[in-house]
Amino acid sequence: MSLKRRHFLLFLGAATGTSALGALGCTSASGIARTAPGAAGSAGKTVAMRPEPFKPLKSPIPYDAISISADQQPLEYSQYALQDDIVLPDGFTYDVIASWGDPVGDSRFGYNNDYLSFVPTGPDEGYLTINFEYISSETWQQTYQAVTGKTLPFEEVVMALKAIEGKAVNAFELPEGDPLKAQIQQISKEALVDQGLGVISVRREADGKWVRVEGKSDRRISGASGLDDGKYLKSTGPATEIFNKTKVKGYTDGLGDKIIGTFGNCAGGTTPWGTALSAEENFQDQVPEGVLSDGSSLNPGEVTFDSEFGGQGNVFGLAGNKYGWIVEIDPSDPTDSGTKHTWMGRYRHEAVGVRAEAGKKLAFYSGCDRRGGHVYKFISTQTVSDPKSKANSQLLSDGMLYAAKFNGDGTGAWIPLAPNTAVNPTLPSQVMGGMVPLPQRPNGSFEKVTDDAAAQQLAAKFATLGDLYDGTPAEKQGAILVDAHFAANAAGATATARPEDTEIASDGTLFIAFTSGVSGGDGGPDKAVFVGPNGEAEYEAGWVMKVSEAENDPAALTFAWDMFATGGEPADGGMGFANPDNLAFDSQGDLWVVTDMSTSTHNIAVPAQRKDPSGEPIAGKGLLGLYGNNSLWKIAMSGEAAGEAKMFAYGPMECELTGPVFTEDSSTLFVAAQHPGETNGIRTAMATETREFEMKTTDGKTFLQKREVPVGSNWPGKVENSPPKPSVVAIRRIEQTTIV
Repeated sequence: MSLKRRHFLLFLGAATGTSALGALGCTSASGIARTAPGAAGSAGKTVAMRPEPFKPLKSPIPYDAISISADQQPLEYSQYALQDDIVLPDGFTYDVIASWGDPVGDSRFGYNNDYLSFVPTGPDEGYLTINFEYISSETWQQTYQAVTGKTLPFEEVVMALKAIEGKAVNAFELPEGDPLKAQIQQISKEALVDQGLGVISVRREADGKWVRVEGKSDRRISGASGLDDGKYLKSTGPATEIFNKTKVKGYTDGLGDKIIGTFGNCAGGTTPWGTALSAEENFQDQVPEGVLSDGSSLNPGEVTFDSEFGGQGNVFGLAGNKYGWIVEIDPSDPTDSGTKHTWMGRYRHEAVGVRAEAGKKLAFYSGCDRRGGHVYKFISTQTVSDPKSKANSQLLSDGMLYAAKFNGDGTGAWIPLAPNTAVNPTLPSQVMGGMVPLPQRPNGSFEKVTDDAAAQQLAAKFATLGDLYDGTPAEKQGAILVDAHFAANAAGATATARPEDTEIASDGTLFIAFTSGVSGGDGGPDKAVFVGPNGEAEYEAGWVMKVSEAENDPAALTFAWDMFATGGEPADGGMGFANPDNLAFDSQGDLWVVTDMSTSTHNIAVPAQRKDPSGEPIAGKGLLGLYGNNSLWKIAMSGEAAGEAKMFAYGPMECELTGPVFTEDSSTLFVAAQHPGETNGIRTAMATETREFEMKTTDGKTFLQKREVPVGSNWPGKVENSPPKPSVVAIRRIEQTTIV
C-alpha cells in the first residue's frame, strides 16, 4: 500500500476493506438538504446491482491505480497517443446534447459552457441550466461565421486598434456615429450574447440516449440581457443601497437596482428547492473591479476595449459594481431573468455549496478564484423550514457574509464582513510573493501593498471596516459587500490558493478545490497553510481540502480543516493529476474531480533532465505538460479501493471538462467540454506533432516518452477541418446501468 493511500485511510479513520466514510452518501449537485436531495437528480432507472468498477484509463503519466508495475512503466509509457475526443473507459459512451450556436429560445447556445445544473421534472427528464463563461477570442473569431452564419467586422476593428498606441480604445467616450464605436458595439454585443446562462430541456430515450426536447422554459439570459430588450436582472441585499444612489463619488449607469446582463459565468450550484446558482467570475476582464469608498464604480474607461476583445462592457458603459455576484434563476419559470443576491458578496466567484437543513440557518459557500483569493460563507438570519420550498430564496436577502481564516494548526474561524469588524490586514510577509491588495484611501479602489508596515498603517488609520467606507450604516454594509475581496484582506482573511469548487457531502462536510498554490499579479497563498507534500512553497499542482464545521452546524463560526488530496506526480507525493477544479459526489459518496490546467500548458514538452535551454531546472507550471489534456478522476471514499484516484475521462485537445453533475441514480453524468482548440483553433488536415517528455515512474525513476499530440481540435464534429465547438454531453454506460 502506498504511503499516500495509507495516509488517506488514516485521515478518513478507516481500514482497508471497510466503509471509509460511513454515513457519507450521495449529495445534490452542489448542495445538501436533510430531506431527500430533490434538486440534483432524476428518478432514473432502478438498478438492481452495482456494476463492475470501470477500468481506469491509462493517462499520459503513470499513477498508482493502474495495473502496471513501476519496472514496466518505462516500456509501457515510452509511446503515448492522445485523441481529439472525450475518451472514456471501455463500456461507456457519450451523447452530445447541445453545442455552441444551436438555437435556444430566441437566441443561441452560448460559448464556453461551464457549470451544469440538472433539475428533474420527472423520470428520465429535466432542465439543464448551463453557464457560458467567456469567449476564447482567436478561436471564436476563426469559427464565428461557420457556426452562426453571420459576419462581424473583426478585421476592421483589429486593424484600427493596431494603429492606436496600446492597441486599446475607450470606446465609451467615442462619439455616437463614430464607425469604430459602432463596430465595437457589434462585436461586444455578440460576445456578451455568447456568455451568461441558458436553460434547455432534456430527456432520456428508451435506448438510454439523452436528447434535447422543446420546452416552454427554454431561454437565454446573456451578458446583453436588458441592453435593448428590457429583460433586466433583479438584485437583493445591501448593495442595492449603492445601486439606487443618485449622488455618488464615481460612476453610475442610472438604472438603479436594475442590471444589464450577466457574464463571466463560471461554476455554480443547485439548491434543494430547484433553482440554479451561477457564479460571475472574471468580470474584471470586461468592467472595472475597483470601487470608490462609497461602493460606486470607477469610470468605464478604466477597462478599455482591446485587440483580444476584452473590455466588452466598456462601449456600453456598464457599471462595474454590478458584476461579480451570484445569480439565482428558476429554470421552471420562463419569465425569470435571474436575481443577483448581493449578500453573497462581489468577487471572482466560483462554485456555490448549499446547506439547507430544516430548523437550521441556511449556509452558502463560495470561493474567489484568484491567486490570494478567499473562501466565503453566507449565513442567513432566518432558519430553513422546508429545504425544498422555493421560499428559501427569500432567506438570501438577509444575513451576513463571512471570510475564512485558516490557521496553520488545522483550525479556522469565519470573520464577518461587517462595518464593526476590526481592520487587521493580512500582511505581505505572510503570503507567497509578498503582496496583498488592500483598499486604497482616500483615493478609492485598491493598492498592491508589499510592505508590512504599510499594511499595518491601514489598521492605524482605520479601526473598523466601516471606517474604510462612506455612507449610512446600510450603505457601508453594501459598499463592503461590493468590495468584498479587498475588505476581506483588510479584515485579515486568509489568502488562499485559487479556491474553485465548494462541494458539500451529505454529512455536511465541505470540500474545497484549491487549483494552484503559486503567487502572481493578484497575490499569493498563505505560507503556513498551502504547502506541497514535501514542504514545497509555490506548489502548482493544487489540493482538495476538507472542512468540518464545529458541531457540524451550518451557522458555526469555527471549523477544522485538513488537506484531503494533493495534486502532483505520484513519485513526489501527488495523486497523478494537477490543478483540481470542479468536484462532484456520486450516489455512492465517491468524489469526482476535474482538472483545470491552463490551456497554454497542455502537452508542452519537458526535455530530458527537465532543464530549459539555459540549463535552469523546469518546475511548477513548466511541468504541467506532463499531464496531457485536462481530465476527470474518481477518488474512492469507501471500500477496498478507498483513497485510490482513477482517471475516468480526458477531454478533447486544448479543452477543459467542467460542470460535472450526476442524475440522482448516477446512471448519467452530464459534463461540459469547454474551449476545445483554444490555442490552435481548427485542427487542419488532422495535424499532429510528436513531442518528448521526461517522465517519472511511480517510484521515481526517469524515462523518455514520445507523445503524439493533435494540434487544434475538430471536436465534437470529429470531421477533418470542422470547427471546434464547446458542447454539453451526457456520459453513460452502453449497457443501461449506473456509472458508479
